[in-house]
Amino acid sequence: MDFWHKLRKPYFILAPMEGVTDVVFREVVRRAARPDVFFTEFTNVSSFVSEKGRPSALQRLAFDKKEQPIVAQIWGKKPEHFEVTAQGVKALGYRAIDVNMGCPDRRVVRSGGGAHLIRHPKLAAKIIQATKSAGLPVSVKTRIGYSRIDEWRGWLEFLLEQDLQALTVHLRTKKEMSKVPAHFVLIPEILSLRDRLSPQTAIIINGDIKTRAEGAKLAKKFDIDGIMIGRGVFENPFCFEKKPKIHSKDEYLKLLKLHLDVFEKYIENHANDATFKPPKFDPLKRFFKIYVRDFPESSKIRAKMMRKKTISEIRDILEEL
Repeated sequence: MDFWHKLRKPYFILAPMEGVTDVVFREVVRRAARPDVFFTEFTNVSSFVSEKGRPSALQRLAFDKKEQPIVAQIWGKKPEHFEVTAQGVKALGYRAIDVNMGCPDRRVVRSGGGAHLIRHPKLAAKIIQATKSAGLPVSVKTRIGYSRIDEWRGWLEFLLEQDLQALTVHLRTKKEMSKVPAHFVLIPEILSLRDRLSPQTAIIINGDIKTRAEGAKLAKKFDIDGIMIGRGVFENPFCFEKKPKIHSKDEYLKLLKLHLDVFEKYIENHANDATFKPPKFDPLKRFFKIYVRDFPESSKIRAKMMRKKTISEIRDILEEL
């Protein structure tokens, strides 16, 4: 039960990002500069417990043993679904589970999950207890409030009373999305609240931290247990480097080639699985801006790539480069 406390502080985590941090992209990040902990994409517990949705949920929960330690992040609104999913996640080999209570996506919130739970603490408590039934360490990722900053104290106080192993706090409200700077000024008070109510709960800070170097400074200043980096990986896939350096155009393009290779291998490895739905090509395009940037005519080259329809066409462009 001491998953988080075995890690050397401060530890650095790749944030869960919908449609981004799948098993393919996590492999690329691992090869570029590995974080200390990985999180999966969001997995809907309702999908996991349904016969129709289970294959898709299992694809979201696919991971490579080389990624350990990795945490399964799940979301939804029905405690009984969390209980079943937690048992299933344990059987898959996960060492810890994280419950998303902060996603601001409208569809997620309207369905009763993510940040919706900030306004429904009684339901949130039932979900946490149901997830604990599997016997794995349970953590929560959330925001400081739904629509107002001053909601943070009551909401985080409630969560700290749930005996969580870790609590990841994105330092913005649901309403703020990512449109305003993260409220770092709240960190000392959050840590003080933790020390008073639940000193065993690790505090992980998320929001506006783009590199391990930035996170290390923040962790040292406030004695934070962990740092989670999300959008920073789009600006720099090497953001988890312990010793930052300037990377060449060729290094970035090699990462893109690796991404394509891993993508194709992932599909090939599931060729005989009748329930497997091969990922489509177009979603790959969201990654091009990570690798094709900051060199002469990179925007033109990226625009050219965006017009292509197959991986082989992208490889042809890389050969030309």
